[in-house]
Amino acid sequence: MIIAGKYSFNRGEEIVKEKYAHLLKEIEKIISTIKAEDHKTKSSKEKTMRGKILYSPTALNKAFAQKFKFFGWKKVKIKCDYPREYYTENFFDKGRNKKKKKKNAHREMDFIKEALGVEVQFGKYSFMVYNVCAKMTIFKKLGYIDAGIEIVPIKQLADEMSTGVSYFEQFTWDLEKRGIADIDIPVLILGIDTEATIKLKKQSLL
Repeated sequence: MIIAGKYSFNRGEEIVKEKYAHLLKEIEKIISTIKAEDHKTKSSKEKTMRGKILYSPTALNKAFAQKFKFFGWKKVKIKCDYPREYYTENFFDKGRNKKKKKKNAHREMDFIKEALGVEVQFGKYSFMVYNVCAKMTIFKKLGYIDAGIEIVPIKQLADEMSTGVSYFEQFTWDLEKRGIADIDIPVLILGIDTEATIKLKKQSLL
Protein backbone atom coordinates (compact mmCIF):
# COMPACT_ATOMS: atom_id res chain seq x y z
CA MET A 1 0.00 0.00 0.00
CA ILE A 2 1.03 3.60 -0.41
CA ILE A 3 0.55 6.88 1.48
CA ALA A 4 -1.62 8.96 -0.83
CA GLY A 5 -2.41 11.85 1.50
CA LYS A 6 -1.17 13.61 4.63
CA TYR A 7 -2.95 16.04 6.90
CA SER A 8 -1.28 17.69 9.87
CA PHE A 9 -3.77 18.29 12.68
CA ASN A 10 -2.54 20.62 15.41
CA ARG A 11 1.05 20.50 14.07
CA GLY A 12 0.88 16.72 13.99
CA GLU A 13 3.34 16.16 11.14
CA GLU A 14 5.82 18.64 12.58
CA ILE A 15 5.74 17.10 16.07
CA VAL A 16 5.90 13.51 14.83
CA LYS A 17 8.87 14.26 12.57
CA GLU A 18 10.61 16.18 15.34
CA LYS A 19 10.16 13.59 18.13
CA TYR A 20 9.39 10.32 16.36
CA ALA A 21 11.02 10.44 12.94
CA HIS A 22 12.33 6.89 13.43
CA LEU A 23 8.86 5.60 14.25
CA LEU A 24 7.32 7.43 11.30
CA LYS A 25 9.79 5.66 9.01
CA GLU A 26 8.77 2.39 10.64
CA ILE A 27 5.10 3.12 10.00
CA GLU A 28 5.81 4.07 6.39
CA LYS A 29 7.61 0.76 5.98
CA ILE A 30 4.70 -1.16 7.50
CA ILE A 31 2.24 0.50 5.11
CA SER A 32 4.46 -0.25 2.11
CA THR A 33 4.66 -3.95 3.00
CA ILE A 34 0.88 -4.49 3.20
CA LYS A 35 -0.23 -6.29 0.02
CA ALA A 36 -3.78 -5.04 -0.23
CA GLU A 37 -4.71 -7.33 -3.12
CA ASP A 38 -4.29 -10.31 -0.79
CA HIS A 39 -7.20 -8.90 1.22
CA LYS A 40 -9.61 -8.23 -1.62
CA THR A 41 -11.70 -11.19 -0.54
CA LYS A 42 -15.11 -9.91 0.52
CA SER A 43 -18.04 -10.71 -1.75
CA SER A 44 -20.56 -7.87 -1.47
CA LYS A 45 -24.15 -8.64 -0.50
CA GLU A 46 -25.30 -5.07 -0.98
CA LYS A 47 -27.95 -4.45 -3.63
CA THR A 48 -25.93 -1.78 -5.40
CA MET A 49 -22.88 -4.02 -5.92
CA ARG A 50 -24.02 -7.55 -5.21
CA GLY A 51 -21.28 -10.13 -5.89
CA LYS A 52 -18.53 -7.55 -6.36
CA ILE A 53 -15.25 -8.51 -4.69
CA LEU A 54 -14.22 -5.83 -2.22
CA TYR A 55 -11.32 -5.15 0.10
CA SER A 56 -12.05 -6.63 3.52
CA PRO A 57 -11.58 -4.13 6.37
CA THR A 58 -11.30 -7.03 8.83
CA ALA A 59 -8.53 -8.71 6.84
CA LEU A 60 -6.68 -5.43 6.35
CA ASN A 61 -6.88 -4.68 10.08
CA LYS A 62 -5.41 -8.10 10.87
CA ALA A 63 -2.59 -7.54 8.39
CA PHE A 64 -1.70 -4.20 9.98
CA ALA A 65 -1.90 -5.72 13.47
CA GLN A 66 0.57 -8.45 12.52
CA LYS A 67 3.02 -5.97 11.03
CA PHE A 68 2.87 -3.55 13.94
CA LYS A 69 3.29 -6.40 16.41
CA PHE A 70 6.36 -7.59 14.48
CA PHE A 71 7.94 -4.17 14.96
CA GLY A 72 7.24 -4.15 18.68
CA TRP A 73 4.16 -1.95 18.87
CA LYS A 74 1.76 -2.80 21.70
CA LYS A 75 -2.02 -2.68 21.94
CA VAL A 76 -3.02 -0.84 25.11
CA LYS A 77 -6.32 -1.45 26.88
CA ILE A 78 -7.50 0.52 29.90
CA LYS A 79 -10.44 -0.36 32.13
CA CYS A 80 -13.30 2.07 32.49
CA ASP A 81 -14.78 2.52 35.94
CA TYR A 82 -17.97 4.27 34.92
CA PRO A 83 -19.28 6.70 37.57
CA ARG A 84 -22.57 5.85 39.24
CA GLU A 85 -23.03 8.99 41.31
CA TYR A 86 -24.68 10.90 38.48
CA TYR A 87 -27.87 8.82 38.39
CA THR A 88 -31.00 10.57 39.57
CA GLU A 89 -32.93 9.42 42.64
CA ASN A 90 -35.83 8.38 40.42
CA PHE A 91 -33.59 5.91 38.63
CA PHE A 92 -32.78 4.09 41.86
CA ASP A 93 -36.27 4.49 43.32
CA LYS A 94 -37.64 2.32 40.54
CA GLY A 95 -35.21 -0.42 41.45
CA ARG A 96 -33.12 -0.13 38.34
CA ASN A 97 -29.45 -0.91 38.28
CA LYS A 98 -29.35 -2.20 41.88
CA LYS A 99 -28.48 -5.78 41.03
CA LYS A 100 -26.65 -5.20 37.77
CA LYS A 101 -22.98 -6.09 37.69
CA LYS A 102 -20.47 -3.71 36.24
CA LYS A 103 -19.60 -4.54 32.68
CA ASN A 104 -15.99 -5.11 31.70
CA ALA A 105 -15.85 -1.82 29.83
CA HIS A 106 -12.58 -0.57 28.43
CA ARG A 107 -10.92 1.81 26.00
CA GLU A 108 -8.27 0.50 23.64
CA MET A 109 -5.65 2.02 21.38
CA ASP A 110 -4.50 -0.06 18.42
CA PHE A 111 -0.76 0.51 18.79
CA ILE A 112 1.56 2.45 21.07
CA LYS A 113 5.34 2.70 21.00
CA GLU A 114 7.30 5.11 23.16
CA ALA A 115 4.68 7.88 23.47
CA LEU A 116 3.25 7.73 19.97
CA GLY A 117 -0.21 6.26 19.46
CA VAL A 118 -1.49 4.82 16.18
CA GLU A 119 -5.04 4.00 15.11
CA VAL A 120 -5.88 2.16 11.87
CA GLN A 121 -9.46 2.86 10.89
CA PHE A 122 -11.44 1.30 8.05
CA GLY A 123 -14.79 1.93 9.68
CA LYS A 124 -17.48 4.57 9.89
CA TYR A 125 -16.84 8.28 10.03
CA SER A 126 -17.83 8.55 13.69
CA PHE A 127 -14.98 6.21 14.68
CA MET A 128 -12.38 8.38 12.94
CA VAL A 129 -13.65 11.51 14.69
CA TYR A 130 -13.76 9.74 18.04
CA ASN A 131 -10.18 8.48 17.66
CA VAL A 132 -8.67 11.90 17.05
CA CYS A 133 -11.00 14.20 19.00
CA ALA A 134 -11.66 12.00 22.06
CA LYS A 135 -9.71 8.75 22.44
CA MET A 136 -6.26 10.19 21.75
CA THR A 137 -6.97 13.08 24.10
CA ILE A 138 -7.96 10.61 26.83
CA PHE A 139 -4.83 8.49 26.34
CA LYS A 140 -2.72 11.66 26.44
CA LYS A 141 -4.34 12.76 29.70
CA LEU A 142 -3.72 9.30 31.17
CA GLY A 143 -0.02 9.55 30.26
CA TYR A 144 0.21 6.94 27.49
CA ILE A 145 0.88 9.16 24.46
CA ASP A 146 1.72 12.73 23.55
CA ALA A 147 1.08 12.55 19.79
CA GLY A 148 -0.83 10.33 17.40
CA ILE A 149 -1.13 8.99 13.87
CA GLU A 150 -4.45 8.02 12.29
CA ILE A 151 -4.31 5.75 9.22
CA VAL A 152 -7.43 5.86 7.02
CA PRO A 153 -8.32 5.03 3.40
CA ILE A 154 -8.65 7.74 0.78
CA LYS A 155 -11.97 7.90 -1.06
CA GLN A 156 -11.09 5.78 -4.07
CA LEU A 157 -9.97 2.95 -1.78
CA ALA A 158 -13.06 3.34 0.42
CA ASP A 159 -15.17 3.03 -2.73
CA GLU A 160 -13.76 -0.48 -3.10
CA MET A 161 -15.00 -1.41 0.38
CA SER A 162 -18.46 -1.83 1.87
CA THR A 163 -20.85 1.12 1.90
CA GLY A 164 -20.39 3.25 4.99
CA VAL A 165 -16.59 3.19 5.21
CA SER A 166 -15.40 6.74 5.66
CA TYR A 167 -12.36 8.28 4.05
CA PHE A 168 -9.48 10.73 4.32
CA GLU A 169 -10.99 13.57 2.27
CA GLN A 170 -14.20 13.76 4.30
CA PHE A 171 -12.38 13.43 7.60
CA THR A 172 -9.75 16.09 6.95
CA TRP A 173 -12.32 18.55 5.58
CA ASP A 174 -14.29 18.36 8.81
CA LEU A 175 -11.20 18.63 10.99
CA GLU A 176 -10.11 21.71 9.08
CA LYS A 177 -13.52 23.37 9.41
CA ARG A 178 -13.83 22.34 13.06
CA GLY A 179 -10.54 23.95 14.03
CA ILE A 180 -8.30 23.11 16.97
CA ALA A 181 -9.33 23.06 20.62
CA ASP A 182 -7.04 23.58 23.60
CA ILE A 183 -7.17 19.89 24.55
CA ASP A 184 -6.42 18.50 21.08
CA ILE A 185 -3.12 16.68 20.70
CA PRO A 186 -0.88 16.70 17.60
CA VAL A 187 -2.08 14.06 15.12
CA LEU A 188 -0.79 13.18 11.67
CA ILE A 189 -3.55 11.80 9.43
CA LEU A 190 -2.28 9.40 6.74
CA GLY A 191 -4.57 8.60 3.82
CA ILE A 192 -3.64 5.29 2.23
CA ASP A 193 -4.43 3.64 -1.09
CA THR A 194 -3.37 0.63 -3.13
CA GLU A 195 -1.27 0.65 -6.27
CA ALA A 196 -4.10 -1.20 -8.01
CA THR A 197 -6.65 1.57 -7.44
CA ILE A 198 -4.07 4.17 -8.48
CA LYS A 199 -3.63 2.33 -11.80
CA LEU A 200 -7.40 2.09 -12.32
CA LYS A 201 -7.73 5.82 -11.65
CA LYS A 202 -5.03 6.65 -14.19
CA GLN A 203 -6.64 4.40 -16.78
CA SER A 204 -10.01 6.09 -16.30
CA LEU A 205 -8.39 9.45 -17.02
CA LEU A 206 -6.88 8.31 -20.33
